[in-house]
Amino acid sequence: MGAKRGQDIGGRARGGDDLVESHEINVTPFIDVMLVLLIIFMVAAPLATVDLDVKLPASAVEPTPRPDKPVFVTVKPDLSVAVGEDVTARERLTSAIDAATKGDKNERLYLRADKAVSYGDLMEVMNLLRNAGYLKIALVGLDGRS
Repeated sequence: MGAKRGQDIGGRARGGDDLVESHEINVTPFIDVMLVLLIIFMVAAPLATVDLDVKLPASAVEPTPRPDKPVFVTVKPDLSVAVGEDVTARERLTSAIDAATKGDKNERLYLRADKAVSYGDLMEVMNLLRNAGYLKIALVGLDGRS
């Protein structure tokens, strides 16, 4: 068909061992690598998502022993805050806790909130406690051990 004079169809010169250069790129290894990378990303992508609907379970660990007179800070469903049994305004939360702990900033506070309280509202109360100097805050939950 289109073989030039002095060459056969395979591209080799008839009389010698010299090969004619082929300018074609072998893309098979490149395609293999790309398919492996595609599979890796297809498996890894669902694992990287963090926007999951989370319903936190009750704790199943052994509870720590409670002190004789623990100081409970409670956030009620209407977002009112109580120290012990006394409901207090958020503006007076620091003075109410100082009275309950006798000014001891190292005393552990037990923070509990109703299920209806949003995470953001709970964090507001925790920030109020931290700004007041109380850094030992324990979250109270239901005992989920059966």
